[in-house]
Amino acid sequence: MIGNPAQAPDAAVQWLSRHSIGILRICLGVVFLIFGALKLQPGLSPVEPLVERTVRTLTLGIVSGHAAVLLTAELELCIGFTLTFGYFLRVGLAMLAVALVGILSPLVLFPSELFHGGVTLEAQYVFKDIVLAASGLVIAAHTLGARLLPPAERDAGPRPPVPSDTAPDWGPARSNRVMVDSR
Repeated sequence: MIGNPAQAPDAAVQWLSRHSIGILRICLGVVFLIFGALKLQPGLSPVEPLVERTVRTLTLGIVSGHAAVLLTAELELCIGFTLTFGYFLRVGLAMLAVALVGILSPLVLFPSELFHGGVTLEAQYVFKDIVLAASGLVIAAHTLGARLLPPAERDAGPRPPVPSDTAPDWGPARSNRVMVDSR
């Protein structure tokens, strides 16, 4: 317990700098698990027709119909597992980058369908994915070594380089790793 109320903001900043990106990673993973699971059952995902058209267009017709939705579901589930549990995180982030190309491509491929008579439900799903993309960027930066630093550490001036943790990325993400500050 914090005795001095003035210390509460500092304690909150410390806690947030240590845990917020890990929480973001897990939450993003759960979102991908849920959206992937919805696509496994035909008719549950309201964007199923958009997913079919997008994958068919991006694969030049090679993958279409329900196979396109199942492929998307499997990709989203893999991304969700890597983010939620922290195993193979770099692989999951690479899959996320590929998936985001497909997820955001309807804005370019089908703008008239997304915005006819206003913003459609499909357009709302795609716009929501912009936040998922930004979250993925933050998680990728953290995974590659960037760190949030509390003001006291940030303002302390230059620090000597600290060797990066050489642990393989196939293990669970650990918030207690020592990483190089990417200032």
